[in-house]
Amino acid sequence: MALIVYGSGVSPFVRKVRVVLAEKGLDYTLDPVSPFAPPPEFLEISPLKRIPAFRDTDVPEPNHLADSSAICDYLENKFPKPALYPRDPFQRAKALWYEEYADSVLAQAMGRGFFFERVVKKIMRAPVDEELCQKTLSETLPPLFDYLEKEIGGKEWLAGGAFSIADISICTMVVNFEHAGGAVDASRWSKLAAYVARILARPSFKAFIDEERPYVEKMRAR
Repeated sequence: MALIVYGSGVSPFVRKVRVVLAEKGLDYTLDPVSPFAPPPEFLEISPLKRIPAFRDTDVPEPNHLADSSAICDYLENKFPKPALYPRDPFQRAKALWYEEYADSVLAQAMGRGFFFERVVKKIMRAPVDEELCQKTLSETLPPLFDYLEKEIGGKEWLAGGAFSIADISICTMVVNFEHAGGAVDASRWSKLAAYVARILARPSFKAFIDEERPYVEKMRAR
């Protein structure tokens, strides 16, 4: 069996897939592909030029998938233990909602409005729009954090009473937010801050954060 993930380790979507693989104890190869300069053959496995893409060589060709949500769902169904999606139909649907919330709303705010400016633009040697970053911190993110604070409430996990794709999806976005110098203010969002700290301390997350941090810090120092 050979599982291959294509993409950059600092992508929150690539990290989402890697955390799923780590939680399931699966071996795989990470093939570093930049979405800004992908090789021509990458279009064959990712028509939208987005990362991650994925290949399972145990499956007859064409054996590739694109989109992190599709890849994670595939891994869950092929390797069901430990389960990372709730079994209860309603709780599974809730988990998928949180995944979508992370992949769309949080990705736009934390990614395009913050990480892209403070990290990706440094890699591109382009001017940083710090005004946009400050607007993201003061206007865009607080309502999103208010929502998550309410949703977490007194729960340990977001959906189904166990660690799931919901927690992975939300917190992989927060990793990039923190890489770019952001932080959830514990004095304002105490439940969210404690929840994030608990998830990011898991070995599956911590290993990737420790792997990525030196590279990100080097880029930010440019």
